[in-house]
Amino acid sequence: MEVIGADGVHVGTVDSVTGDRLKLKKSDSGEGHHKGHHHFISRGLVAEVEGNQVRLSANADVAVTFEEEE
Repeated sequence: MEVIGADGVHVGTVDSVTGDRLKLKKSDSGEGHHKGHHHFISRGLVAEVEGNQVRLSANADVAVTFEEEE
């Protein structure tokens, strides 16, 4: 499923759900030292799920600041 911000901007693609977090695919991990790592977004940021999209309650540029990396 595609993860988008409240503004409709692509944030990532769900790889799996781990506990209370969405695990994003490594291919959406960004550049530099972030590249090649899974990032996680809290399910608490999920505003709604519609079709094949997960819409967050925050705009994409804000949502990525809440991402956790492993």
